[in-house]
Amino acid sequence: MQADPVDRPRILVLASGSGTNLQALIDASRERNFPGDIVAVGSNRPQAFALERAAQAGIETFTVDHTHYDSREAFDAALRLEMERRQPDLVVLAGFMRILTSELVRAFQGRMLNVHPSLLPKYRGLNTHQRAIDAGDEVHGVSIHFVTEDLDGGPVIARAQVPVEPDDTAETLAERVQAREHLLYPIVIRWFCEGRLQLAGNDQIRFDGEPLSQVLTLPAG
Repeated sequence: MQADPVDRPRILVLASGSGTNLQALIDASRERNFPGDIVAVGSNRPQAFALERAAQAGIETFTVDHTHYDSREAFDAALRLEMERRQPDLVVLAGFMRILTSELVRAFQGRMLNVHPSLLPKYRGLNTHQRAIDAGDEVHGVSIHFVTEDLDGGPVIARAQVPVEPDDTAETLAERVQAREHLLYPIVIRWFCEGRLQLAGNDQIRFDGEPLSQVLTLPAG
């Protein structure tokens, strides 16, 4: 039985690029039993293809162009106003290439998820695929985590592994990691919308009412 539309969680997605994770979420949201609604997609880049994907799906879009602001604080203040206008229950960062201020993160504490292309806590920040290759890692992957003021350091909910092949480049490895992102992110978002997933305080994940004792890890594939 589907939830009453009035009670369905409102999802707001922020993206800066092509929006492949957004597309995976749009596709998942079209499933009959998906428990939330994507109400808006925002970007800091007016030409981001993610906005086109959203428009094609009939989803409201908005842009807050970071180049029009002289400080990170001013940009985040404008972005926060646009976000709060949509009254989201969940904010999904899907390749949103901005470091958020503490004020913005605190405003959505426990209601903001991010996808990061590494097996956190390894390789926070950028260029994760090349860093994994340079380190000689046999396994790489993706992590889904709650966003906190600690950059890429919020509590990890789930990971998916990808083997690093001897002939991998950063580009080929990125393609396989991205495929796992598209699988895992909608699953975690579904859990949140179903009320199964919460952040208690700043670092304790609760799943089905109990402390999450172990990060869900999908095996290499």
